[in-house]
Amino acid sequence: MIPTATATIAAMTDGPHALLIDGERRPSSDGRTFTTHSPATGQPIGEVSRATTQDVDAAVTAARAALDGSWSRTSPQKRARMLGRLALLLEADADRLAELETRNSGKPRWQALAEIRQAVADLDFYAGAAQHLYGRSFVVSPAVLSYTLREPVGVCAAIVPWNYPLMMATWKLAPALAAGCTIVLKPASATPLTALELGRLALEAGIPPGVVNVLPGPGSEVGEALVAHPGIDKVAFTGETQTGRRIATVAAAGLKRVSLELGGKSPNIVFEDADMDAAVLGSLWAIYYAAGQSCEARSRILVHEAVYERFAEAFVTKAAALRVGDPLAEDTQVGALISRTQAERVMGFVNGAVAEGAELLTGGAVDGQIGDGLDAAAFVRPTVIGGVRNEMRIAQEEVFGPVVTLTRFADEQEAVKIANDVRFGLAATVWTGDTARGHRVAGRIRAGTVGINQPYAAFPGVPFGGFKESGYGRELSIDALDLYTEIKAVLVGTGAKPQNPFGA
Repeated sequence: MIPTATATIAAMTDGPHALLIDGERRPSSDGRTFTTHSPATGQPIGEVSRATTQDVDAAVTAARAALDGSWSRTSPQKRARMLGRLALLLEADADRLAELETRNSGKPRWQALAEIRQAVADLDFYAGAAQHLYGRSFVVSPAVLSYTLREPVGVCAAIVPWNYPLMMATWKLAPALAAGCTIVLKPASATPLTALELGRLALEAGIPPGVVNVLPGPGSEVGEALVAHPGIDKVAFTGETQTGRRIATVAAAGLKRVSLELGGKSPNIVFEDADMDAAVLGSLWAIYYAAGQSCEARSRILVHEAVYERFAEAFVTKAAALRVGDPLAEDTQVGALISRTQAERVMGFVNGAVAEGAELLTGGAVDGQIGDGLDAAAFVRPTVIGGVRNEMRIAQEEVFGPVVTLTRFADEQEAVKIANDVRFGLAATVWTGDTARGHRVAGRIRAGTVGINQPYAAFPGVPFGGFKESGYGRELSIDALDLYTEIKAVLVGTGAKPQNPFGA
């Protein structure tokens, strides 16, 4: 049974949760709210103010005033101290925020806590990076010296998804603030609560009003208005590819900078010489973390034909033993999907794969009761589908659930060909005992991140982003600051005589 909410959490979920505009908690301009739910129980956990286009205009205006007023001229050292304070506040509040994240997203609490700790690390990383926005100098001629400055790009719109609500918010907020930009953050409608808390903590950390604004509301209204707003200079979006296309199209009308981190259909390649135990355990993590609701989930396991049966047997045994249930229980390994609708969508892919001739080896929908107070229809068991051909729909389209496919390959050339034969290119993993082959295959795979003999894909300081229809731009690293800064060239005349090209 889900534990009774603590008094602190209960107080937080007594609505409505207000918008954050110009340092003030405000109701929406028309007073409308929406209800946010616990995916695991289906029960409401809070009322949230629903932003309007008028609120978008107010937030962008506040962000512009803060940018022009003082923030863009705040010294890098001061910005770094504020980001550092925000990291400390987030760390101190991690337990409470993890419980709130779990209730709002359905993921196991220990996973939510790990993501908040990464959010702290993100802020720490960019606090340091804020002080290293270096320019360059260049002697054009004996009479002309040039140097460059890195200046903030301006007011940024950040649109974040529901699968990593707080962590993804910091992926965008931290580099924006480090560069001296201001930001309007739009969390996903399904998971707005921790983003609002992040905005509150930013004020507590001393970040001036208007620098961080938070607007929950539907993407079709709030997100669209943000992307189209003439006061927005840069848009950062994480989400599905079709929405990314729409954002790129709308932003193009204003020639706004855009970075997109979109969908994935990432391969996990197991060669015949791989450490089989490591490959099985790492592959479990690569797909079933966050119930498979990760853009970089390695959802296609490609296995050399010589070890296919051995790998499949071991992997299916481990997958079937993963504990599915109450996200707040300490021993839960796979929690709820974000909604019943998402679970139905996932099962549609599973049933479709079986209809195409693949084999359901384990998993599928949860039958009967999964736990007291839990909505079984929002859960899907860790699922393995064998005998999958790469042309099948389930091998080509993003499922976004705890479902993995197994496909045989005969040699390295075929493995690389299958790995690249999708429209996405976000991440990949290679398992092999041959060091040279690991590096060789990593170089041939069209993906933004490739792991060799380890399943992790995202660390502060390591560039994260995709090739092909997985988007463009990089996050989590020093490279992200290129997206939030403009380069200005300054030319200085240093000659002893006047420059007189007309010979006047």
